[in-house]
Amino acid sequence: MAHPLKPAATQVKSLFISAGHSDSDPGAVGHGHTEADIVLEFRDLLAAYLRGKVLFDKDGQPGQNLPLVEAIGAAKSHEVAVEFHCNAFANPAATGVETLSSGEHYPLGNAICQAVSETLGIPNRGAKGESSGQHSRLGFIARGGGIIVELFFITNKSDLAKYIANRRRLVEAVGNVLIEAVCADNYDEAA
Repeated sequence: MAHPLKPAATQVKSLFISAGHSDSDPGAVGHGHTEADIVLEFRDLLAAYLRGKVLFDKDGQPGQNLPLVEAIGAAKSHEVAVEFHCNAFANPAATGVETLSSGEHYPLGNAICQAVSETLGIPNRGAKGESSGQHSRLGFIARGGGIIVELFFITNKSDLAKYIANRRRLVEAVGNVLIEAVCADNYDEAA
């Protein structure tokens, strides 16, 4: 007997995606790129990937983002809120992906880290607490209840090159993790 088709998953959590920087606050700079350019592009590509798959809000129109206070307010009204950044360090050999969040978000943070690490071939620095990174005081975590994703080190030429070469694959990998995080599977194995 043929197995019935698996129905589509149902979204059960709301989603908010945010670019951590903008023209007014360009963030870190490395190898001719600004953090703002990278995270705005990534957020916009991710929005395009998610469109039609799940409902979500984001922090602005393509190429721009909301002021931090507004982004924090928007993040608070969603069960899953993710803000994208690039890490930076004086040592150009520093590498890898990490997330910053409260402990309740470590499982999702770890899943995002794994997807980024596998896609870009960079170390997985893991899910960490809010005070672990340079973006710890932005308020997106403490006041917004969100997860900050440090995609890679913009100051590491190899990390940056891997991102540029694989950004569309990365959008898909991170997008799939977020889709899974906000959706429940309706499939009943007993059916």
